[in-house]
Amino acid sequence: MEFPEVVQAVQTLNAEDAFRARLTLDQWRSVGTYLSRHDIRAGDLLIKQGDMDRTMYILGQGTLQVFVSASATPAGANRIAILRTGSVVGEPGLFGDGPRSANVEAMTPCTVWALRGPRLEELGARSPALALELLRAAGGVMAIRMRANMTRQIPFS
Repeated sequence: MEFPEVVQAVQTLNAEDAFRARLTLDQWRSVGTYLSRHDIRAGDLLIKQGDMDRTMYILGQGTLQVFVSASATPAGANRIAILRTGSVVGEPGLFGDGPRSANVEAMTPCTVWALRGPRLEELGARSPALALELLRAAGGVMAIRMRANMTRQIPFS
């Protein structure tokens, strides 16, 4: 899957926590130069709970599950969400240097596009309006997910 198809998936995702960046196609093309593509095998962890990482991912293809680890609990037993193509994950990493609060595992082979903290800072220096819009949209996703987790009484530390 190439980046223009990812943009279409993001723009058409029908989910409450969809990433709603208000960008034109030309702006998305500019953002795309700051992203790196990664292919993930089914069963591999994309994000490990407790790790320190400042990366947000856009899911270009496949399905991811988000779950929290608990001692003596099998993977998926504490599932928070299943994410499909067009979703973002790891967005809190753009806002702070704290540890990851959950695991993210590929349920199927996946392609993700990574926006790392240093690349976001570079984008911010060159195109502040684009960086601000990405952060606004990522913050919106984070707020929706936090409210949903509070409603379900899932800890988010």
